[in-house]
Formats: sequence, C-alpha cells, structure tokens
Amino acid sequence: MQAYREFAVSLAREAGELLKNRFNHRHTVDYKGEINIVTEADILSEELLKSRIAGRFPGHDILTEESPGTDYGSEFRWIIDPLDGTTNYAHAYPVFCVSIALAKKGEVGLGVIYNPMLDELFTAERGGGAFLNGRRIFVSDTQALSRSLLATGFPYDIRESKNNNINYFSAMALRAQAIRRAGSAALDLAYVAAGRFDGFWELKLMPWDTAAGWLMITEAGGLVTDLGGGDFHLESSHVLASNGKIHDTMREVIASAP
Repeated sequence: MQAYREFAVSLAREAGELLKNRFNHRHTVDYKGEINIVTEADILSEELLKSRIAGRFPGHDILTEESPGTDYGSEFRWIIDPLDGTTNYAHAYPVFCVSIALAKKGEVGLGVIYNPMLDELFTAERGGGAFLNGRRIFVSDTQALSRSLLATGFPYDIRESKNNNINYFSAMALRAQAIRRAGSAALDLAYVAAGRFDGFWELKLMPWDTAAGWLMITEAGGLVTDLGGGDFHLESSHVLASNGKIHDTMREVIASAP
C-alpha cells in the first residue's frame, strides 16, 4: 500500500495546489440543483485527478463526483472528491479540501484528505493508523455529549424534503456544547479523527464524501455507523461518526428527535 499512499498524497497535493492557486479568481458557477453548484475549479481538479490515475493505473476504476465513473471490473476503485466544499470555495470562504480513497474489492484501504489553505494532510491506511502531516492522530476522549463539539451539514434538497436534518440539528443543539456547520463533510470527518470534533452526523452523503474520512476515524480509534447505529457501508447515505464514547447518546438523540 505504500506506493499507493505516496501516489495519492502527491495527487492530493497537486490538486490542492491547483485549487489554492485559483481560489481568488472569478469562478464560473453552474447549478446542478436549486443550491447544488459546481465550479470550473471542480472540473479542473477532477480532470487532473482522473488523468493522473488513468496514466499510472490504467486498469483501475474511478468513482468521482462530477462525471460518470469507470467500470473496468478492476478490484481497485479510486473514490475521489476533487473539491469538497464547493459552495465555500465559490464564495471565497477558505474551508474546502480534496478527498481521495482507494478501495480494494469494496473495502477502503487508503484515505487522503488535503486542506491546501492550511497545508494539512490527513492520511490513513487500514491497520496502519491515521496521521496529520505525519503525526499520529486519535479521536478525542470527551465522555459526555454536553461537553462535546459536534459538526453536521444539511442536504441540497433542504427546501424540498422534510428529511433535511433540521429536526436532528435542533435536538442535538440542546444537548451538545456546540455545533459547527463548516460546509465540507470530508474535512468534518478528518477533524473527528484528529480529535477536533467529538462527533459528526449528516444525511444524504455520497461515497466520495465519506470514504476517506470513514477510514480515518476508524483508524484513529473512533466509530462510524449509520444513523441507527448499524454497520456503515460505502453505499450508506446517512452517517453518524464519533469518538465512540458519545456515540450511543448521539444515536439516542437522533432516534428521539421529532
């Protein structure tokens, strides 16, 4: 896995540098939905990532956000988000990242999340731990939800769907110390792994949002499940992640929310 890790780290840094260099440019913004946007930077970053992967590993499959994936039947699949935090990026709010994961036979074995604005590189390998800029990281030791800093986000169909997380947010806000909504699910997950957040939940996410961060939290000693506490899978759209110590309480709050 070392060769894959070195490649993924180099790739994340290259894409991150592209995004950072274009950060203060005027962006072309297209709408995929009422509030779901894509910029020219998303496309450029994705093209870079796909071309580098195809050039180095031409038989590997790729799953990505902005274009159809490949289906060569390979046991390897790269799961990439070329710009997680597009709305932030389009508004010159400097909270975004590049997320890259590599799955073998459906199991995520490598995850890389890079925040170019802070030059923070989060990495994880299955069975090998999680790291921030080469330093081993672990989830927090916070024992009580009332002392916890949480993170969440809201789905793009918040205006149309009643399943929009507002009820969970209200219930959790009354129990936690505080909640942050930064706008990048991949970074939120990385921050749980690093002990900056004690827990995170969100609805209607995609594999490119969660794959790398899921592995990082697990390798940092935390717990990732679906909202009901069941096993989490790449195809799971709702995620509940924590340091493990407040997980049951978070699940109970969600279960009891109106």
